[in-house]
Amino acid sequence: MNKQEYHPSVLLKLQRRVLNTAARLIFLLGGRVKISGLENIPRGQVYVVAANHISIFDPPLILSFWPESLEAIGATDMFRRPGFGQLLKMFGAVPVHRGEYDRELLETILTMLRSGYRLLIAPEGGRSHTVAMRRAKPGIAYILDEANAPVIPVGIVGTTDDLLKKGLRFQRPEVEIRIGKPIRLPLLEGRGEERREARQRNADLIMSHIAGLLPSEYRGVYADSAIFPV
Repeated sequence: MNKQEYHPSVLLKLQRRVLNTAARLIFLLGGRVKISGLENIPRGQVYVVAANHISIFDPPLILSFWPESLEAIGATDMFRRPGFGQLLKMFGAVPVHRGEYDRELLETILTMLRSGYRLLIAPEGGRSHTVAMRRAKPGIAYILDEANAPVIPVGIVGTTDDLLKKGLRFQRPEVEIRIGKPIRLPLLEGRGEERREARQRNADLIMSHIAGLLPSEYRGVYADSAIFPV
């Protein structure tokens, strides 16, 4: 494969279809899934989906109910978890070393986007294990600037760590996917520290849009800067 191109294999596409179908069925049987804002998705275009990240249930929820295929990344420690790691490999998720600068990873992500594929990413850099959002990492701003792609803010509600327990108790918990309108970030300017600060501002801007889609208790550090949809 050309280093400047990315194309999932037929086998990988088949595995993803099976995994997404299974995940969707589990969510529908164990709870109630509510989706709003599907009309905001620019079908057939390249974009990045940015969502808050409460628990391990967030990625499969979005991936299985999103109307277009999405590429995914996952923390390396999740790949080492029995069972879950195998599922990540079957899906073709790209491993991420949290807290480390990984040039090869960034190039892989950019190659995906430049090849016409879409990406799911959690700007917080990992699960919060609480509904309140943490501050975003600046990496997403770098990716969007280099790829010249829009970002779709997505708010996830109800995917707390006890979601599986509630489902097994037949409580049928409700989970929501709230999809916002695509946004274009301001161009990054300056060099060195000035540019790094600009990336952080853009990452915070994305999170402010996500916060505007969420209930007040979910907004966390972005409670005072939430940007509500119009």
